[in-house]
Amino acid sequence: MKHLVTGAAGFIGMYTAKRLLEQGHEVVGLDNLNSYYEPELKQYRLEQLKPFANFKFVKLDLADREGMAELFKTEQFERVIHLAAQAGVRYSIEAPFDYIDSNLVGMTTILEGCRHNKVQHLVYASSSSVYGMNDKIPFSEADQVDNPVSLYAATKKANELMAHSYSKLYNLPTTGLRFFTVYGPAGRPDMAPWLFTEAILKGEPIKVFNQGKMMRDFTYIDDIVEGVIRIADKSPEQAIPYQIFNIGNNEPIQLARFIQAIETACGKKAEKIMLGMQPGDVERTYADTSRLEASVGYKPQTEIEDGITKFVDWYKEYRRI
Repeated sequence: MKHLVTGAAGFIGMYTAKRLLEQGHEVVGLDNLNSYYEPELKQYRLEQLKPFANFKFVKLDLADREGMAELFKTEQFERVIHLAAQAGVRYSIEAPFDYIDSNLVGMTTILEGCRHNKVQHLVYASSSSVYGMNDKIPFSEADQVDNPVSLYAATKKANELMAHSYSKLYNLPTTGLRFFTVYGPAGRPDMAPWLFTEAILKGEPIKVFNQGKMMRDFTYIDDIVEGVIRIADKSPEQAIPYQIFNIGNNEPIQLARFIQAIETACGKKAEKIMLGMQPGDVERTYADTSRLEASVGYKPQTEIEDGITKFVDWYKEYRRI
């Protein structure tokens, strides 16, 4: 089948596109290659896709309405996996308009492209951040998510509402995936695994927020991609063809265990600077994955120590350490 994968030079996008290509699908990968973090890493990811004859890369900004409309009209995609977004909770405080352009205007161009070109199924990335300071655990798709604590979270909640309206108005099958703290080789440099590994290997201190009492449902990249692919292959079956799924490890990890896993993989102890909570952060994330299991028979299962070892090994090779 012919797939559009947005954010193909991004972390989850590259792995998702690669899996589809290995399965023999035709993939058009879209990315604007912005400079939110080092462009060299994005080029590295694209290099993993270029050897496939069934891959084509398009450099285009989601907010380019005419360009996006022409892309959909020309390529006639059967399925769309929309993973591109302006990421980062803390950065949304510094650069709010980047999130409006990419996450809201960009979602609109995707929905319009799918609507006008008979796309069979739109799968798009939401985020565990939509749960905000939810006290009920584990976080369930049935929970109210009306209290975002960052603009990033608000845009992801808005994406879910936008998809719902298009599903209802135009009978467009859409599925939103609430990802929980994704990590692994070639992950983002602004995320804790990269930041902590880099600092520890350099002998520099790491910043530990909320005095180390944070808990995260860290989810390894291979587990995320497996969930994405299984969901993409299964169109929604409800009267309104709209669904939401959590994809998380279903096991929140305390920051202390996470840091210890990195220390072990690096063979060095970390020097810690203990700090308070940061604006936009939440203390804990914890995914209820029962709906995902019931629908596609899959549950993420990679242990944090195994996943972190793979990341640190990759990081050393990438940095030639």
